[in-house]
Amino acid sequence: MKILILCTGNSCRSQMAHGFMENFDKRLIVRSAGTEASGRLNPKAVEVMKDIGIDISHHTSDPVDKYLGDEWDYVITVCGGANENCPAFLGKVKNRLHIGFDDPTYAEGTDNFIQSEYVRVRDEIKEEFYKLYKNEIKPKLK
Repeated sequence: MKILILCTGNSCRSQMAHGFMENFDKRLIVRSAGTEASGRLNPKAVEVMKDIGIDISHHTSDPVDKYLGDEWDYVITVCGGANENCPAFLGKVKNRLHIGFDDPTYAEGTDNFIQSEYVRVRDEIKEEFYKLYKNEIKPKLK
């Protein structure tokens, strides 16, 4: 099963979701991309994922154009901007979903507060993507 996770910068939320989906089931082919890919991963996203034993440091921040010619079982957007900017996938996607999350890169305040925002968003992504995996994706795997 092929899953593409989209966000604007492809440096934080989509990367965390990508890491979780790969971790849930090695049979899944998971990629992530951005409508305005930053070309790098957010170091705090890498850090909070590593804290729970998932290494995403080898991921790349790719532009969505890289995957336009492919067919996908699922294309999942994780932020409002990407949800409105990926109509090119309508013809080659079996299931198109939007599961939105706050962007922790915009958190302001103390280091502890900023860290807690990354952890909160990470945990929300894990919870929502695990529900999707358990209830919809896993039953379709052979």
